[in-house]
Amino acid sequence: MDSRIWESVDHVVAWLDEESTQSPREERLLRILKLSEEIGEVGAAVIGATGQNPRKGVTHSWEDVQHELCDVVFSALVALRTLTPDAARVFADRLAYVEQRSAASRHPADRERKTAEEQEETEETERKP
Repeated sequence: MDSRIWESVDHVVAWLDEESTQSPREERLLRILKLSEEIGEVGAAVIGATGQNPRKGVTHSWEDVQHELCDVVFSALVALRTLTPDAARVFADRLAYVEQRSAASRHPADRERKTAEEQEETEETERKP
């Protein structure tokens, strides 16, 4: 992830810490709860972009939805950074884990082929005197 993003996150966390009137424990919880607020704004933007409220009609664009999704991501990074000073490493480690897990499930035919090949190799080894 671009280091500029983490620099921005660090600046926002420092600013929020300076301006906070809450205890560190309460501030941490509120930053995590902020995600719920942002997710709600994504939902409102989707409803507005699709015109699902007949009383209001179309009130948002899909670009608004994109912006709200970015707010969710940024709020999540701020919450993560609030929980640990090593947020960049935690995020990178988790991303690597998800990439590995998704790569394993992306190509089930490859896995099945490899499993069959491994089975054949095992059978050949067992047949050899």
